[in-house]
Amino acid sequence: MLFTTAAFLLLFLPIVWCGFFLIGKWRESWAASWLFLASMVFYGVWMPQYTLLLLASIGLNFYLGQRIGESRASNSASAKAWLCLGVSINLGLLAYYKYANFFVDNLSAAFDLHWQMSRVLLPIGISFFSFTQIAFLADAYLKGVRELRFSHYGLFVTYFPHLVAGPVLHHAQMMPQFADSKTYRLNGANVAAGLCILLMGLFKKVVLADGIAPYADAIFKPADAGLTPDSLEAWVAAVAYSLQLYFDFSGYSDMAIGISLMFNVRLPFNFNSPYKAENISDFWRRWHISLSNFLRDYLYIALGGNRKGAVRRYLNLATTMVLGGLWHGASWSFVLWGALHGAYLMLNHGFRALCGPVLSLRLGRNPVYRLFAWCLTMVAVVVAWVFFRAETLAGAMRLLEAMVGVGPSPATENTSIHSLLWAAGLHMNVAWCWCLALGLWAACAPNSNRIGLWIQRELTARWSWRNWALGFSVCLIFAMMVVNVARDSVSAFIYFNF
Repeated sequence: MLFTTAAFLLLFLPIVWCGFFLIGKWRESWAASWLFLASMVFYGVWMPQYTLLLLASIGLNFYLGQRIGESRASNSASAKAWLCLGVSINLGLLAYYKYANFFVDNLSAAFDLHWQMSRVLLPIGISFFSFTQIAFLADAYLKGVRELRFSHYGLFVTYFPHLVAGPVLHHAQMMPQFADSKTYRLNGANVAAGLCILLMGLFKKVVLADGIAPYADAIFKPADAGLTPDSLEAWVAAVAYSLQLYFDFSGYSDMAIGISLMFNVRLPFNFNSPYKAENISDFWRRWHISLSNFLRDYLYIALGGNRKGAVRRYLNLATTMVLGGLWHGASWSFVLWGALHGAYLMLNHGFRALCGPVLSLRLGRNPVYRLFAWCLTMVAVVVAWVFFRAETLAGAMRLLEAMVGVGPSPATENTSIHSLLWAAGLHMNVAWCWCLALGLWAACAPNSNRIGLWIQRELTARWSWRNWALGFSVCLIFAMMVVNVARDSVSAFIYFNF
């Protein structure tokens, strides 16, 4: 069930929201169970065949968390054994559903074994609910985190605004909110502010991301099929996809935060204007924040971080980013995307170490250097996104070769005809207008998280504004829904694939 559809906006969300607060007046534990059940229904609409798998995963990890908590004080070895068992089961489940076909296909090709394996259907959101539960088990072992209420733990894992595309949540971020009586009491300011934030996310997805998507698809799909774009088409495709992904993920993050706020539950920010970053490290502090933090805390630091010398630090960075790329999908394209970002990070850290703290500080204050650093960072990110988007390595290489001038050039043929865009009924000038407008938005517009906080603060202080905000947001949300429904097909969020 997509946040952008009429089924969600007109049926699921109002019914779940009304039921939550009506039941919450009577018994809070039942309201939490209602939201847990609704979240399972939300998932079941997507993949009913995997609903039992999700429930089994929740039940097993809840049990393991209890065992870790009970063993931690008296027998640390036993607690560690339970932790290792839990992490192994979660990673094993993830590995089977996400990487079994990839592993068998590559092994068969490498050794000419002619193995055949039926396609394993990927359960939607398995990466997110697996990582969420691994973090819970690790926190139970390291910090003594415990959860005695199954309904609250189940809600923590399945809470529908975050279930299929993040953020990766931690126990400490959510459980105090589920235990707070205020969560179950209607808050008009939160409802109005949540609807306004939901509207921002809908606009980013329905108008901006889906609006620019055809210009990326018109080039990437033929490139994967064996056709070679000209250089301008290749750059249009790379930039258009970079902006499509940006507004698609930013839109989802805003919508998740807004929907959750309507239930008085605050989700952590997961997206913080990453295209304003002036270096690749800053980019990863802004892009998919919860995943970056998870990889840092449970992989990079576990590998030794920067505690074992410069060489080991760079190897840990590379390993973390390669595995982060593989987390996104079972494809060599994702591996190369992760490896490329690992190389970027190593170069960035190496340059900063070479400059030293004093010169780095001076350069950071120089506007010309900062502009150059931002441009270099954006070019590096756009180039890496080509591997992320292309479905084949050959398609990615065709696009990259065209971007650096290898292949047909419109300058030597006919500057007014770009065959791949023309075949899709699209125009180069319109494509660049889209790219320019959305690029300026991503680089210059105020951060939507800050806008959302400002809206919530103002609606809390000025109760007279709430009705206006409610009416305005509901009308425009309905308009966005109509625009989305009127299209030939409804596009899912890109991160649903991971």
